[in-house]
Amino acid sequence: MCGIIGILSQNDVAPRLVEGLKRLEYRGYDSAGIATLTNGNIDRCRASGKLVNLEEKLKATPLNGSVGIGHTRWATHGGPTEDNAHPHATDKVAVVHNGIIENYAELKEELEKAQFRFETDTDTEVIAHLCTFYLKQEMSPHEAAKATFDRLEGAYAIVMIFSGEHDLMIGTRHGTPLAVGYGDGEMFMASDSYALAPLTKQICFLEDGDRVYMTREAAIITTNDNTPTSREIRTTAQSGATSGKGEYKHFMLKEIYEQPSVIAETLNSYVHPSTGEISLPQGVAETLAAAPRLTLVACGTAYYACMVAKYWFEQVCRIPCEIDVASEFRYREAPMPEGGVAIFVSQSGETLDTLEALRYCKSQGQTILSIVNTIESTIERESDLVLHTLAGPEIGVASTKAFTTQITTLACMALSAARVKGTINADKEHEMAEALRHVPTMTAEILNHDEEIYKIAKDISDARDVLYLGRGSMYPIALEGALKLKEISYIHAEGYASGEMKHGPIALIDENVPIVAVAPGNDPLFDKSASNLQEAVARGGKVFLISDKAGAKKLAKISTWQVELGDVHPFVAPILYAIPVQLLSYHVAVIKGTDVDQPRNLAKSVTVE
Repeated sequence: MCGIIGILSQNDVAPRLVEGLKRLEYRGYDSAGIATLTNGNIDRCRASGKLVNLEEKLKATPLNGSVGIGHTRWATHGGPTEDNAHPHATDKVAVVHNGIIENYAELKEELEKAQFRFETDTDTEVIAHLCTFYLKQEMSPHEAAKATFDRLEGAYAIVMIFSGEHDLMIGTRHGTPLAVGYGDGEMFMASDSYALAPLTKQICFLEDGDRVYMTREAAIITTNDNTPTSREIRTTAQSGATSGKGEYKHFMLKEIYEQPSVIAETLNSYVHPSTGEISLPQGVAETLAAAPRLTLVACGTAYYACMVAKYWFEQVCRIPCEIDVASEFRYREAPMPEGGVAIFVSQSGETLDTLEALRYCKSQGQTILSIVNTIESTIERESDLVLHTLAGPEIGVASTKAFTTQITTLACMALSAARVKGTINADKEHEMAEALRHVPTMTAEILNHDEEIYKIAKDISDARDVLYLGRGSMYPIALEGALKLKEISYIHAEGYASGEMKHGPIALIDENVPIVAVAPGNDPLFDKSASNLQEAVARGGKVFLISDKAGAKKLAKISTWQVELGDVHPFVAPILYAIPVQLLSYHVAVIKGTDVDQPRNLAKSVTVE
């Protein structure tokens, strides 16, 4: 999850390293640091906590030097302290690292026997000492780096600089991403193209096992056996602009309010403006319609988007559909059908568990279709077919607009595949497509309930536990609502299918456990949801009902709190009902005083197992 950046230039690099780290802080914010070469010597500045702490230290003690590396950390081995912050260094080499060195304990024991003294609890420090060990054997930096990389096991991206070497930077990747940027008399490395966008538009992406030996004028790339190779240099479409909060207190709130526009932009890329017909990139709908089975794989919030899509693909398209969390799927060795399609959903396009699951499916002969928000990501590059969610940069760690644009894209896929497969008639297709076209307007209308939800949040914020309930396609929204509350308010919450409450969770219900129910009144399963809520109220539960006019009227007597939305078509209800639960979690977190945009222990992009 960590973010890394390196710059070889003619001028001082520290300010640009810090700016690059600002674009990488979504990957982790437990600590940050930079290292530069000054008169041939390695100088470092590190700070625990967020990047602003490093900036303050650099104001007091600036670092000079035209070659440098930087790092923002999400802690794996060792606590989030300044001592454990990267870069790790000896008098000969400085290292930044993203990933996990699985054999670090054995290497550490070996180095300690060779009289190397360790000062941190990290696996990364092993890399610095191991490289130093080889340098002390009169190896060149190139030789020492190769010898070091050859000994490492695990998933990692690494960048190194060396004392006395003002025109050299060495990097490698195995399992986690690393990009090389080409400038005019300067060169760059970083975890992703977003970090490099303000520095250069000319970028290549390393492949697993690649090593890169970089000067200010060139990058020599080899495979892990030292065979020279080349990687395509492409012009990135990433914007160099950074996203500000504008008038909003937090990025999360800004991104919630951006949903009408980004959903509209996503729809406009797939819906013909005059006919209203959904048009996907060539071959996508046909591939889906011909598949004997779809396998949807994702992590976290993206997994809940897949859960929603399962209802659509099975009910609307009549295509069997399996879903799984990537971290489990990749180890199940699941049998895959001939001609099957595997769909992978990821905001970042770099989630390691999802990427490894993708590679397994590819090895099983599946057609790979990815849905990603970040262009030029690893998942995109390794897929056969790609659809983009046009959410734009999402800075808040808790996903909001990325989630609703993922569901929107999946809805377009389901309708388009159903048309090709012939499982819905023209009238039904038109009805559902029209419902989709009205989602941006209805999203804006739902945001008008913000103040109302804030008032309810004041009561919910005192709870120790919260139960979210939903049926059918509302069940994933209940799960997503619970996840959001946990992520940013640190209140324990669970999402359940309403009918499952009586099979255990009902034992927890009393007057101190609020129940958030997402239950549109026009949902075919509404009456069953209403019965489940009656059961909860009979045991002292207090219900926060999110419904429409009809549903609110039917359950007025048993609801402690209500938010009444407009009437929405059941097909698009999951997209729209996600917004009130986002707002609820946001307001509860603000009331509790937590760090909304950068909640503890989390990172935006998870690139380790």
